[in-house]
Amino acid sequence: MGEEYNTMSYREMDRLELLQALMGKQLRQREVAERLSLSVRQVKRLVARYRAEGAAGLVSRQRGKRPNNRILDSVRESAIQLVQTHYADFGPTLAREKLEERHGYQLSTETLRQWMMAEGLWVAKRRKAARIHQRRPRRPYLGELVQIDGSPHDWFEERGPRCTLIVFIDDATSRLMALHFVPAETTQAYMETLRAYLKAHGRPVALYSDKHSIFRVNHPDQEGVPTQFTRALQTLDIQAIHANSPQAKGRVERANQTLQDRLVKELRLQGISDLEAANAFLPEFLADYNRRFAVSPQHPQDAHRPVLHNPEELSLIFCLQHTRKLSKNLSFRFQNREYQLTNYSSGYRLRGASVTVCQAFDSSITLLYQGQPLTYRILAEGEPPIPLDDEKSLHLRIEQAVKEQAQRSHWKPAPDHPWRRYPQSKPAHTSTP
Repeated sequence: MGEEYNTMSYREMDRLELLQALMGKQLRQREVAERLSLSVRQVKRLVARYRAEGAAGLVSRQRGKRPNNRILDSVRESAIQLVQTHYADFGPTLAREKLEERHGYQLSTETLRQWMMAEGLWVAKRRKAARIHQRRPRRPYLGELVQIDGSPHDWFEERGPRCTLIVFIDDATSRLMALHFVPAETTQAYMETLRAYLKAHGRPVALYSDKHSIFRVNHPDQEGVPTQFTRALQTLDIQAIHANSPQAKGRVERANQTLQDRLVKELRLQGISDLEAANAFLPEFLADYNRRFAVSPQHPQDAHRPVLHNPEELSLIFCLQHTRKLSKNLSFRFQNREYQLTNYSSGYRLRGASVTVCQAFDSSITLLYQGQPLTYRILAEGEPPIPLDDEKSLHLRIEQAVKEQAQRSHWKPAPDHPWRRYPQSKPAHTSTP
C-alpha cells in the first residue's frame, strides 16, 4: 500500500480520502460528487474500481502513456523550419501569430516558445526587479485624452530612408487612433495627422504630448506664447497638456516599443520600403493592432465632439500663421518678399493695421484682416530665408543636402561666372630699369 501511495498524485489522494469517507458512511455519493466536481455516476465507477483494485484503481490509466493530443514530431520540425527561414528574429508570440495566419499551424505560444528555446532561436528574458510606481488610472471615456508622440526609427531596415511614425493613441482604451509615416517630426507632420484624425473621429477633449518646441515655447521670456500647433488646438477648442517626463505618457511610449517590433516585421513581410506604400498599409495594420490590444472603455459614451469648421476654415487653421503690420502704402515684408494690398484706393483705415499671413505648407499665402481675406500682389522677391531646424529634423536636412550635392557633383560654373574672370596664373613680375 505504501508503494501505491507514492505513485498517487495529490488529487488522487484526495479522491481516496473522500471515497474512504463514503465507504465508512460518513458522506453521501452526491456530497462526494460535488466536492470532486464529478457526476454521481462517475463516483459510482470510482467506488467500483476502489473495491476491485484498492488505491491503485484510482491512479490515472493515462499515466506513462503518450497523450492523444501530442503534436507530431513532423509538425514540430516543419514549424521550426519555417521560423528559422522567415521569422528568426521574431518573438514567440508574433511568430505563433504568423504561423497561424500564413501557414495554418494551430500552436500555443508557450509550446512554440519552448521549441524555439530548445533550438536556440529564443533566449528567455531575465525578469527585471519590480519597481513600485503609482499608476495613473485610465480616463473613463474614449476621446477624453489622446497621447501623441513621434517615433523616429529605421522602419524599413535600410531598405528605404529612415523616417518617423506619428502616433495618436487613446488613453482610455489603448486604441491606436491615427498613424502616419513622415520624413521627420515637424509641425506640418502633426497638423496633417491631426486633420486626418478629426475627419475620422471628431475633436478629442485633450491631447497629451511632451515639451518639444512643436508643442510649447520653452524660452523663459516667452512663457505662455502658443506655438503654431498649440494655436491650432486653441482654435479647435482642444486642450493641450504637456507631460513632465516620458514615463508620464507611458501609454504611447510602450506603444512605440511594440510598433518598433511588430510594424517593422510586418513591413518586411509585405515588402514595403517607402513612405507612400507604408502609409497605404497602415489602416490594415491599425485595425489588426486594435483588435489584439485595445480594451473597452469604462463608459460606453464617446467623448469626441463634431468638427464645427468647414474645409476652407480648416485649411487656414492648419497652416503657419504670422502677424505683420501694414505700412502707409499698405505693404509689408514677409520672408524676403514685399507684399502690397490691391484694390484698396481709399485704404486709410488699413494703414498701420495688423494682418494675418497664413502660409500653407505648399508655400501659398493667404492674407486675413479681421477674418476676411485680402487681395495682394508681390512687389519684390528675394532669396527665401534658410529654414530653422531642431534635433528632430536635422538628419532629414542633412540627407537632403547629400542628395542635392551628389546631383551637383559635375557642376561647372557658367561662362560669365566671376570665377572665370580671374586669370588662371599671375603674370610674371618685370622690373623697369
